[in-house]
Amino acid sequence: MRGYFGLGVEGISKPMNVGSLYRTAHAFGADFVFAIAPAVNLRLIRKADTSETAKHVPLYEYPTVDALQLPRGCQLVGLELLEDAVDLPSFTHPERAAYVLGSERGTLSPALVARCAHVVRIPTRFCVNIAVAAAILMYDRMITRQRFAPRPTGSGGPVEGLPPHAHGGRFSRRKP
Repeated sequence: MRGYFGLGVEGISKPMNVGSLYRTAHAFGADFVFAIAPAVNLRLIRKADTSETAKHVPLYEYPTVDALQLPRGCQLVGLELLEDAVDLPSFTHPERAAYVLGSERGTLSPALVARCAHVVRIPTRFCVNIAVAAAILMYDRMITRQRFAPRPTGSGGPVEGLPPHAHGGRFSRRKP
């Protein structure tokens, strides 16, 4: 898959939630994880993060929204139940993205929403657990950006295999 993604949180306060988020991000292949103004010591997440994400994936911590630094070309995508947010099933994920979720009982700060290139929402009746929301978000990214065999029109698994990869023609950056 081309591109990369990271997963972060703002103002999170429960170590088990942070651990679950980071473990799930690691499982989905996140290239980095981050926290903005966490209200928890990130070293206390080991009970839920049994994969020890910080040993395998860079972990960044920022004291404020203004201190947040992302790689050049990386688009910040907020996940929030806002009225004008794009429903996740209708969203095309950027090639280079950093997804950010708010605290367990709060929302993304207005300063962070203002920095987001996109704000998406999971079209549910009410908020789901933050770790569940992150898993849904990363699963949606995976199924829309990676290659899988086509779904059958009826129930069950794929009837046909993954089509072979089509290689493009020769590419040169030099002008002839």
